[in-house]
Amino acid sequence: MSVVNKQQGTVKKWQDDKGFGFIETEAGDSIFFHVSEFRAQRRPEVGEQVVFTMGRDNQGRLRATEVQELHFVQQKMAQKNQQIRQRNQKRSHQADFEARQKKRSFLGLAFYGVLILLAATDKLSWLVVGWYAALGLITYIMYAKDKAAAQSGDWRTPEFTLHVLSALGGWVGALLAQTYLRHKSQKPEFRVTYYLTVVVNMAGLLFLLAGGGLETVTDVLSELL
Repeated sequence: MSVVNKQQGTVKKWQDDKGFGFIETEAGDSIFFHVSEFRAQRRPEVGEQVVFTMGRDNQGRLRATEVQELHFVQQKMAQKNQQIRQRNQKRSHQADFEARQKKRSFLGLAFYGVLILLAATDKLSWLVVGWYAALGLITYIMYAKDKAAAQSGDWRTPEFTLHVLSALGGWVGALLAQTYLRHKSQKPEFRVTYYLTVVVNMAGLLFLLAGGGLETVTDVLSELL
């Protein structure tokens, strides 16, 4: 049997005792179909709209195959379209989120550039720059370790520890880890606390730049490093 195309029509005649009937197409043609081609858990009913494949039997006569309820087909198509829309929306939201994260990462790296510029103009100690770079690297590694632990079911790094590292100056490393490792980037409560640690750290840095004990901090760092 050869397949020609898909069409829509209405069951105009049905002989239940013989198991066959006829579908009237939108063009007005009457097409034979057998109950074995009706794709439903019931018998066809006169007057119901159906979708079918137009084909020919071994003798070349037209007949309907793969006959389905129009309502069922429309429902399936609507569900499929809804799934496609949801998938596209999810991809769009994820793409927007990643774009925003990358912008934030750029700002974080720009922060390092500002620190280097301040150090180059003798407005900030290179020890402070080193401190931020070291804490950023350590924080990134801690995020990576925590993600690996989450995937393997091992002991996790407490969120408090990650926030402390961020507040001490590792917030750029945390931001890069959230962006490129995709770890701790979707949890609202965690992200709110993270941004608070950034504010705390920046406030402390501005205090130091304003003359609030920068020399003392530099001495401490020189002892540590």
